[in-house]
This record gives sequence, C-alpha cells and structure tokens, in this order.
Amino acid sequence: MTKRLPSLDILVAGDVNADLLINGQARFEQGKELLLDDATLTLGGSSSITAFNLARLGVRTGMLGWVGADAFGRFVRERLEEAGVDVTWLRETRAMKSGLTIWASSGARKAGLTYPGTIARLRSRDVTAEALGCARHLHIGAYFLLGGLHRGAGAVLARARRLGLTTSLDCNWDPSGAWDSGIRAALAHTDLFFPNEPEALRLTGRRNVRAAAEELAALARVVAVKRGAKGALVHSKLGWLEVKAPRVRAIDTTGAGDSFNAGFLAAYLEGKDLEACAERGVAAGALAVTRVGGTPAFV
Repeated sequence: MTKRLPSLDILVAGDVNADLLINGQARFEQGKELLLDDATLTLGGSSSITAFNLARLGVRTGMLGWVGADAFGRFVRERLEEAGVDVTWLRETRAMKSGLTIWASSGARKAGLTYPGTIARLRSRDVTAEALGCARHLHIGAYFLLGGLHRGAGAVLARARRLGLTTSLDCNWDPSGAWDSGIRAALAHTDLFFPNEPEALRLTGRRNVRAAAEELAALARVVAVKRGAKGALVHSKLGWLEVKAPRVRAIDTTGAGDSFNAGFLAAYLEGKDLEACAERGVAAGALAVTRVGGTPAFV
C-alpha cells in the first residue's frame, strides 16, 4: 500500500489567543480615567503568530490548540483561516474563556499582562497520532505557558520523531520564574530550539550567550538564539553561525521572535542550510517590527 503523503508541512501546537496592544500610559491612577494614544486588537500568542506568518510565507500550516466559545476565540480562528492556516485541530470549549494578552507600551517601555484561559488547557493527549500524521514537522510554541502539556511534552516530541517528523520548540518567558517545568526532557527530543537571549541566559544561569547556547545545544540538536537588533546566534554540531539583522525602523517588537521562528522554519522545511534558515529568520523578524502587532507585516 502506498503511504499517504502529509497534507501539511508543519503542525504548530501551543497558545492561541488575541493581543490587545495599548499605547500611551505607563501607569494607572486610582479612580481616574486616563486616555491612551492608541489601541489595537490583533492575533496574539507565540504559536498562533508563528502559524499565521508561516502560512503567509507559503508553508502548508496547521494549528493545534484551544480557544473558548467566545468573541476572542472566534476572532483568532477567523484570523488564522484568513491566512490559510488549517484549523482542523483547533478545538473549542465552553468551560473556559479564551486567553488574552494586553501589551502596554509607553515610549520604549513595554510590559505584558496575560490571562491564560484556554492556553494552559492543551494536553499531550490532544496531540494525537492522527494530527501528527498530517505533517512533516511539529513546532511547539510558548512552552512555559502550556502548563497542561509540561508533563507530556517530551513524550509528544518523541512520538513525533518516531512518526518521522522533525521537531522544534520555543519556550518564551517563564512567568513562574522556575525556568524548568520539564523543558530539558522536552529538549532531548527537539531538533530546533528558539530561545531569545534573556531566555537562554535564564535557562542556563550563564552570563554569556555563547556559553548558554553551547549548554543548550547539548540537549537540542540546533539552538538558534534570537538577539533582537543584533540578529541571531546559532550553535549546532557543525559549529557556530552569527547572522546580523538588517537595520529597520522598529515600530513595535510584538511577535518579532515568533516571526523569526516562521522565517527560519520556512527555509528549514525547504531543505535550506542553517545559515540560510537563520538569515530568513532574521529577515522575517525585522519585517515584523515595521508594523504594530506580530502579523500585520505579513498580510
């Protein structure tokens, strides 16, 4: 019997939520109503931004995660569908509300507030063999927000590999401050790991980014450390790569790292070498910051 070819290049599993971007106030004052300079509702979530931008880059992409049966859930589903993302594996529940992140900016200062909602609902049992069988690659985003997946993440990635998929992981910031949650067990089954520089330093306790990348590369096969305007540093068994970022006028850094993931993975799935992958990732990250929100530059 002829084996059926995967219908997707990549299955992205993780956080699916909206971002509310507000600009103009650095603090609240009790009892006072303050005015903002701007407010934007856009697709958020590290995983869903990566999925959206992958689809816009021409990659056959599916999204696996949970949303609530509410306005935010409908909004993110519609946005993903508009980009061409397959939402067959995007599940809905009435038991919880959709997650939401509020990004507050004032000048160069920026802070995020996240209501987890359905984000943490994802479990290893949701990442079925049937879902994995549809794809060539599995990407898990926002690991530290996926509390329900921590115990089984390593097993999910190992199963994906047994089924012939390559794998990648992005951790994002750890709100708990623990910087563990089983991530090292997950990295043992990860081909590509995408921390940013502060995350890599926190995960390893190192003060030097090269030392941090080298330590993490003893777990994952390839570690691509995102360094913002400095570009990216990649370490693998082939050695070191350093790719500089192009100079652009940055409007908003929301989703820049997730866009890097999309660019890198798009090239990786085309069979490009690591240098080309990193260059595509850095270019995608630079493009993202030229617009407000993580996806508008890819529309």
